[in-house]
Amino acid sequence: MLLQRRGLLCCGCGGSAAAVAAGGRGGFGDTADRPGTKDPAGDGKMMAAPASARQLSWAQVEAMTGGFTSAVVGEGGFSTVYLARLAGSLAAVKVHRSSERLHRAFRQELDALLRVRHPHIVRLLAFCDQRDEGVLVLEFAPNGNLHDQLHGGGGGKGAVPMLWARRVSVALQVARALEYLHDRCEPQVVHGDVKASNVLLDAAMGARLCDFGSARAGFSAAVAGASPRPRPSASARAVLGSPGYVDPHYLRSGVVTKKSDVYSFGVLLLELLTGVQAFCDGRLLTAAVAPRISAACDAGELVDQRLGCRYDADEAAAMVALAAACVGENPSLRPSMADVVRALERNGRASIATVGRRSDGGGKL
Repeated sequence: MLLQRRGLLCCGCGGSAAAVAAGGRGGFGDTADRPGTKDPAGDGKMMAAPASARQLSWAQVEAMTGGFTSAVVGEGGFSTVYLARLAGSLAAVKVHRSSERLHRAFRQELDALLRVRHPHIVRLLAFCDQRDEGVLVLEFAPNGNLHDQLHGGGGGKGAVPMLWARRVSVALQVARALEYLHDRCEPQVVHGDVKASNVLLDAAMGARLCDFGSARAGFSAAVAGASPRPRPSASARAVLGSPGYVDPHYLRSGVVTKKSDVYSFGVLLLELLTGVQAFCDGRLLTAAVAPRISAACDAGELVDQRLGCRYDADEAAAMVALAAACVGENPSLRPSMADVVRALERNGRASIATVGRRSDGGGKL
């Protein structure tokens, strides 16, 4: 995970980036070469193919970052992120560490970002692949990431809690991004590391899903109930995902599918609902709330206490039920992301409308 500094956060680079799918540049299909793709909003209209990101030389990257002396705005186990300017605008320059394994992760993320286009997926502005230290230049995210907005970058004490309507809106935006990856990409894509710190927030507090270093495409992404393969040993298999968000079925079987993303999204829903971290001090959020969900408790008992009464009770109840379905033990019984989008659109109308009015008026939630 990247550490946020000075109000900027770009794509994360946690330990899961080491686990990547094999394959070449064509692993995410040929959408960049087609004249148009289906609109991610789902209305069937065609939209222009993704604009090509600029390819930079290593010398240009060095110039942008002042020889890698510009402000470091994020750092993780496998990359460092510098603040820079591209065409007069602020950008985040993510430089991957040099190693054969990490270069595969860089290629995986680059391939994904070159071939996807969605308003709630982080945009790739430029890249450099001339050296082992792969470089991605990404759009600026002035409001950091969802994890820090929910829990506070400095421990959360005294932080103003994210308002309920914004939480519902962010959930729907992330769900739409995942539905696009699962159902509207050719081949279909599993993100592999859905978590709060991989959701960036733009100037209008809109969500941007990022970090595709763990993404899988093709058969394993398309098949929700693939037959289990012999599980490799722990030493031979790096685990995709992050603590607290990883699908237990994937841990048992070694098979990652779209339903693995659905599980992680369910954890994210619980995190938005409760304001509690997915994994903290060795404790899983899912383990903490499972007994209360099973007992069909009042949803108000689970809602973030910092919100007081400032939430919609019907929406909260619907969110609890949806999250419970997403984190269900049997992957085949979990909803698809298309089902999740429909449920959120149906049950979160009031909050989504509120966010729309605030956004139109320049307000911030």
